[in-house]
Amino acid sequence: MIDATNIGTNAVMDNQSAKQLPSQELSSGAHEETVTSSSEQPGVFYTIEQVATRTGLTKRTLRYYEEVGLLKLTGRTEGNYRRYTEDEVQRIEHIKKLRDLLDFPLNDIRAILQADDEREQIREANRQDPDVQRKLERLERADELLQKQLTIVEHKIHGLTQMHEQLQQRLESHVAVKQALKDLLS
Repeated sequence: MIDATNIGTNAVMDNQSAKQLPSQELSSGAHEETVTSSSEQPGVFYTIEQVATRTGLTKRTLRYYEEVGLLKLTGRTEGNYRRYTEDEVQRIEHIKKLRDLLDFPLNDIRAILQADDEREQIREANRQDPDVQRKLERLERADELLQKQLTIVEHKIHGLTQMHEQLQQRLESHVAVKQALKDLLS
């Protein structure tokens, strides 16, 4: 028998698995500091310099990501210096992977991150709400979000597949031309 109170609590994928991956150690280390934040809880925070070193991004890029809404920092020091949590650093690394490895434009990255954020909210709501009908409704929404993300990825795959086929055809054409030229030499 299935325990209906837990349906959907783990069914919605989120970026928790990415948070469990080993990450680079910071040479200067993180430190504990009280900052101005929505939670007002002290914790481990990283400076912008530490995050830039860890991720290989510039401080300017990190500020830009915040400016365009890809990052929502949880706090700043009393002197208004940016402070990054481990979750925020993981999000930055995810953005960098989408940008560099997969070559997604920032608009697609924003859409993917917004879907991730909403799915995380759904996951939390399903964890706290025992009502099975509402869980099912939220899971339907999570499915829509996943489909949106799949569409973005499939569009990228389609474009890459077309490019691969074009390059393969050019290579085959070159092979034929080289063979014809070799035949002329014989």
